[in-house]
Amino acid sequence: MKAVLCKAWGLPDTLVVEECPDLSPALGQVVIDVKAAGVNFPDVLIIQNKYQFKPELPFTPGSELSGIVTAVGEGVSNVKIGDKVIAFIGNGAFAQQVAVPANAIMPMPPGMDFDTAAAITLTYGTSHHAVVDRAGLKAGETMLVLGAAGGVGLAAIEIGKALGARVIAAASSDEKLDICKQHGADLTINYSTEDLREAIKKATDGKGPDVIYDPVGGVYAEPAFRSIAWRGRYLVIGFANGEIPKLPLNLTLLKGASLVGVFWGEFAKREPKANLAAMRELIGWLAEGKIKPHISGRYALEDTAKALNDIAARKVTGKVVIQPGK
Repeated sequence: MKAVLCKAWGLPDTLVVEECPDLSPALGQVVIDVKAAGVNFPDVLIIQNKYQFKPELPFTPGSELSGIVTAVGEGVSNVKIGDKVIAFIGNGAFAQQVAVPANAIMPMPPGMDFDTAAAITLTYGTSHHAVVDRAGLKAGETMLVLGAAGGVGLAAIEIGKALGARVIAAASSDEKLDICKQHGADLTINYSTEDLREAIKKATDGKGPDVIYDPVGGVYAEPAFRSIAWRGRYLVIGFANGEIPKLPLNLTLLKGASLVGVFWGEFAKREPKANLAAMRELIGWLAEGKIKPHISGRYALEDTAKALNDIAARKVTGKVVIQPGK
């Protein structure tokens, strides 16, 4: 089988695709023939040794996938050969095969395609944990989503609308904002051409958003936080801008507001039952048409570096997937 390998820390172009031995399952594992693997911004950071999770070299990046079980190890009873499954793992998804613990997989719902299955775990899991669990967004409240056309951003928009909230999407181009509207955004802000604080003030009649969802960081964090409503919740998702902002803590005092950290991977590990319940709710919303992953690109295994470069350059809207058999 072929796999993408990170042999030294570096940018995506340092990755290589090599032939590797076929995998066999160990005790409690299953081997999956990977049909699609979701690509995420943390993948760009992990290969540069810039992420919280630091695997040993060499390794295969990629954390979420869908595929078909081809082998079952001793002690596994919850899955059988031929089952279509979804898996979220530490690394290894950018390959034609992957061996994973049987307790790290869940069945694909009937009628779901492999690309959608590979695109729902991290982005929607992150946004559900953030918006529902950490922020407690309620019907009738207003949420501002920064970087709204990215994978987690679009997921946040859809989840906010599923909860009955009013959602304002902010992004860097009108083209990206058009996609946000298609996914349910009530209002949009182009922060490349508009003053963010003035635009937020106008969109909220001066009240400010109850929840701010920020996967971007950088220069937009402080003006956004200064605009937050009384008792607002500011969700710290990540730093796609590349710059970790330094917010004056007196702002939390003046607004009676909360800075709320969101680390879905750790949540899923520490609170697996709560995470499983969230995934079940998401799959239910998917079946009802309340959420629908926006997949803007599909890449062959040999083009993994290009997929990661496109994400790093913020050229991607929604999600992109690797199709190892393409």
